[in-house]
Amino acid sequence: MRVGAVDLGGTHVTGATVDTVAGTVLPPRREAIDPDGSREELLAAIVRAGRAALAADVDRLGLAVPGPFDYERGICTIEGVGKLEALRGVDLRRELAAQLELEPERIRFLNDAEAFTRGEAWLGAARGHGRVIGVTLGTGLGSAFLDRGTAVRSGDAVPPGGELYRVSFRGAPVEDLLSRRGILARLARPELDVVDAATLARDGDERARAVFADFGVELAAFLSPWVSSFTADRVVIGGSISRAWNLFAIALEPLPAVQARRIDDAPLLGAASYVLG
Repeated sequence: MRVGAVDLGGTHVTGATVDTVAGTVLPPRREAIDPDGSREELLAAIVRAGRAALAADVDRLGLAVPGPFDYERGICTIEGVGKLEALRGVDLRRELAAQLELEPERIRFLNDAEAFTRGEAWLGAARGHGRVIGVTLGTGLGSAFLDRGTAVRSGDAVPPGGELYRVSFRGAPVEDLLSRRGILARLARPELDVVDAATLARDGDERARAVFADFGVELAAFLSPWVSSFTADRVVIGGSISRAWNLFAIALEPLPAVQARRIDDAPLLGAASYVLG
């Protein structure tokens, strides 16, 4: 069966048709967006991605969307995260149903980190594992906890909502340390971004290498208690920072942690599998 999937990131929106039988993603449409763009601009980009995801025989659409978001009702509640805030209060289900001519109940939403984790559990680095933690590292820190494909969002074994960004670490919000801004603060080179820092490290810059090594140590220390409490048998690390895996992975060796295998399309795979669930 083929379904449509959209991944709404902070700087890009991607739409593609997913063949859930073959487990393949048809060539996606990926479009850069301005995270501070207007409501009209952002909505138009999401609609274009949705239209690209809907082939002639596709009448279901799953969307991977960052929070805060009312995933059940399809209403954006984003506030205070520095991106996509013009969408606050928008009923995305209603807008997409009208513009894409879909029945509203055939449009489903889930958290982008959960979509990533579902995609990796289905066809990526967590395939065949029962208890999986997915972590996305980029402008923030996203997470999801899956028990044999079912999201776990409550209980003593997971953080509130399954969202690790809510947890403090070293006396500060964890995203202050384990994110893009955390790496750049350590590097103290405001003219650079993470990809530049990774290039420096691979070229032998000792300061940059130390920053990534310290990042790995801190990430391992932060994740270890949750791996233990959830009894995870796989931790999948994705997001843009995971592309620098070889610079910090050695510190994660005591954990069942691996780099994502489907960094780019795992959210699309996860959104597609969810819309059929």
